[in-house]
Amino acid sequence: MTKQETYDYLTAHGIEYEAIEHPAVFNMAEVARIRLPHPEDDAKNLFVRDDKKLNYYMITVRGDKRVDLKQFRKEHGLRNLSFASGDDLMSVTGLIPGAVSPLGLLNDTERKAELYLDAAFSEHIAVHPNDNTATVWMKTEDLIRIITEHGNIVHVAEI
Repeated sequence: MTKQETYDYLTAHGIEYEAIEHPAVFNMAEVARIRLPHPEDDAKNLFVRDDKKLNYYMITVRGDKRVDLKQFRKEHGLRNLSFASGDDLMSVTGLIPGAVSPLGLLNDTERKAELYLDAAFSEHIAVHPNDNTATVWMKTEDLIRIITEHGNIVHVAEI
Protein backbone atom coordinates (compact mmCIF):
# COMPACT_ATOMS: atom_id res chain seq x y z
CA MET A 1 0.00 0.00 0.00
CA THR A 2 1.52 3.32 -1.07
CA LYS A 3 1.26 6.49 0.98
CA GLN A 4 -1.74 7.68 -1.04
CA GLU A 5 -3.38 4.25 -0.87
CA THR A 6 -2.89 4.35 2.91
CA TYR A 7 -4.57 7.76 3.11
CA ASP A 8 -7.41 6.46 0.92
CA TYR A 9 -7.77 3.35 3.13
CA LEU A 10 -7.97 5.44 6.29
CA THR A 11 -10.58 7.71 4.72
CA ALA A 12 -12.62 4.77 3.40
CA HIS A 13 -12.65 3.26 6.91
CA GLY A 14 -13.86 6.47 8.54
CA ILE A 15 -10.55 7.19 10.28
CA GLU A 16 -9.94 10.82 11.12
CA TYR A 17 -6.25 11.65 10.79
CA GLU A 18 -3.82 14.49 10.39
CA ALA A 19 -0.92 14.06 7.97
CA ILE A 20 2.26 16.09 7.65
CA GLU A 21 4.69 15.70 4.75
CA HIS A 22 8.40 16.03 5.57
CA PRO A 23 11.82 14.96 4.28
CA ALA A 24 12.52 11.24 4.54
CA VAL A 25 13.53 10.12 8.04
CA PHE A 26 15.17 6.80 8.84
CA ASN A 27 15.44 6.85 12.63
CA MET A 28 14.22 8.69 15.71
CA ALA A 29 17.24 11.03 15.73
CA GLU A 30 16.21 12.28 12.28
CA VAL A 31 12.59 12.59 13.40
CA ALA A 32 13.73 14.79 16.28
CA ARG A 33 15.27 17.25 13.80
CA ILE A 34 11.98 18.02 12.07
CA ARG A 35 9.23 20.04 13.64
CA LEU A 36 6.19 17.85 14.13
CA PRO A 37 3.07 19.15 15.84
CA HIS A 38 2.61 16.34 18.42
CA PRO A 39 6.03 14.84 19.27
CA GLU A 40 4.64 13.16 22.41
CA ASP A 41 2.71 10.78 20.12
CA ASP A 42 5.69 9.74 17.94
CA ALA A 43 6.06 5.99 17.62
CA LYS A 44 9.19 3.91 17.15
CA ASN A 45 8.59 0.59 15.42
CA LEU A 46 10.72 -2.53 15.64
CA PHE A 47 10.13 -5.47 13.32
CA VAL A 48 11.45 -8.67 14.87
CA ARG A 49 11.23 -12.41 14.37
CA ASP A 50 11.67 -15.46 16.52
CA ASP A 51 14.70 -17.73 16.25
CA LYS A 52 12.84 -20.19 14.01
CA LYS A 53 11.73 -17.45 11.56
CA LEU A 54 8.16 -18.67 12.07
CA ASN A 55 6.69 -15.73 13.97
CA TYR A 56 7.03 -12.01 13.29
CA TYR A 57 6.21 -9.15 15.62
CA MET A 58 5.98 -5.42 15.25
CA ILE A 59 6.76 -3.71 18.53
CA THR A 60 5.50 -0.12 18.65
CA VAL A 61 6.62 2.12 21.50
CA ARG A 62 6.99 5.82 22.18
CA GLY A 63 9.93 7.30 20.31
CA ASP A 64 12.00 7.88 23.43
CA LYS A 65 11.75 4.30 24.74
CA ARG A 66 14.28 1.52 24.36
CA VAL A 67 13.20 -2.10 24.06
CA ASP A 68 15.26 -4.89 25.61
CA LEU A 69 14.36 -7.84 23.36
CA LYS A 70 15.45 -10.44 25.93
CA GLN A 71 13.24 -8.91 28.61
CA PHE A 72 10.38 -8.39 26.14
CA ARG A 73 10.57 -12.04 25.07
CA LYS A 74 10.44 -13.26 28.67
CA GLU A 75 7.56 -10.96 29.64
CA HIS A 76 5.45 -12.13 26.70
CA GLY A 77 6.36 -15.81 26.64
CA LEU A 78 8.02 -15.71 23.23
CA ARG A 79 10.98 -17.56 21.73
CA ASN A 80 14.32 -15.77 21.32
CA LEU A 81 13.91 -12.64 19.22
CA SER A 82 16.12 -10.78 16.79
CA PHE A 83 15.59 -8.06 14.24
CA ALA A 84 14.05 -9.32 11.01
CA SER A 85 16.01 -8.79 7.80
CA GLY A 86 15.09 -6.16 5.24
CA ASP A 87 13.95 -9.01 2.99
CA ASP A 88 11.63 -10.33 5.72
CA LEU A 89 10.31 -6.82 6.35
CA MET A 90 9.55 -6.38 2.64
CA SER A 91 8.07 -9.86 2.31
CA VAL A 92 5.67 -9.51 5.26
CA THR A 93 4.80 -5.80 5.28
CA GLY A 94 5.89 -4.46 1.89
CA LEU A 95 8.02 -1.87 3.70
CA ILE A 96 11.67 -0.87 3.63
CA PRO A 97 13.85 -0.16 6.67
CA GLY A 98 13.17 3.37 7.86
CA ALA A 99 9.51 3.24 6.84
CA VAL A 100 8.39 0.63 9.39
CA SER A 101 4.87 1.34 10.59
CA PRO A 102 2.00 -0.65 12.09
CA LEU A 103 0.05 0.45 9.01
CA GLY A 104 2.37 -1.87 7.07
CA LEU A 105 0.49 -4.76 8.66
CA LEU A 106 -2.34 -3.89 6.27
CA ASN A 107 0.00 -5.30 3.57
CA ASP A 108 0.45 -8.56 5.51
CA THR A 109 -1.82 -10.73 3.39
CA GLU A 110 -0.91 -13.90 5.30
CA ARG A 111 -1.40 -12.23 8.71
CA LYS A 112 2.05 -13.47 9.78
CA ALA A 113 2.89 -10.60 12.12
CA GLU A 114 1.44 -9.65 15.48
CA LEU A 115 1.46 -6.09 16.79
CA TYR A 116 2.63 -5.32 20.33
CA LEU A 117 1.47 -1.78 20.99
CA ASP A 118 2.73 0.12 24.01
CA ALA A 119 -0.16 0.96 26.35
CA ALA A 120 1.41 4.43 26.72
CA PHE A 121 -0.39 5.36 23.49
CA SER A 122 -3.67 5.82 25.31
CA GLU A 123 -5.26 8.40 23.02
CA HIS A 124 -3.25 9.20 19.88
CA ILE A 125 -0.34 7.78 17.93
CA ALA A 126 1.88 9.13 15.16
CA VAL A 127 3.13 6.66 12.53
CA HIS A 128 4.36 6.66 8.95
CA PRO A 129 1.70 6.03 6.28
CA ASN A 130 3.88 3.23 4.84
CA ASP A 131 6.34 5.87 3.61
CA ASN A 132 8.92 7.72 5.67
CA THR A 133 8.23 11.08 3.99
CA ALA A 134 5.12 11.72 6.07
CA THR A 135 3.68 11.23 9.53
CA VAL A 136 0.04 10.50 10.34
CA TRP A 137 -1.65 11.16 13.70
CA MET A 138 -4.74 9.19 14.55
CA LYS A 139 -6.61 7.85 17.53
CA THR A 140 -4.92 4.79 18.97
CA GLU A 141 -8.26 2.95 19.11
CA ASP A 142 -8.69 3.51 15.35
CA LEU A 143 -5.28 2.00 14.62
CA ILE A 144 -6.09 -1.02 16.79
CA ARG A 145 -9.47 -1.41 15.08
CA ILE A 146 -8.19 -1.43 11.49
CA ILE A 147 -5.28 -3.77 12.26
CA THR A 148 -7.61 -6.16 14.11
CA GLU A 149 -10.25 -5.97 11.36
CA HIS A 150 -7.51 -6.82 8.86
CA GLY A 151 -6.90 -10.02 10.80
CA ASN A 152 -3.58 -9.38 12.56
CA ILE A 153 -3.40 -9.95 16.31
CA VAL A 154 -2.91 -6.82 18.41
CA HIS A 155 -1.56 -6.92 21.96
CA VAL A 156 -1.74 -3.74 24.02
CA ALA A 157 0.93 -4.05 26.69
CA GLU A 158 3.15 -2.10 29.04
CA ILE A 159 6.46 -2.06 27.21
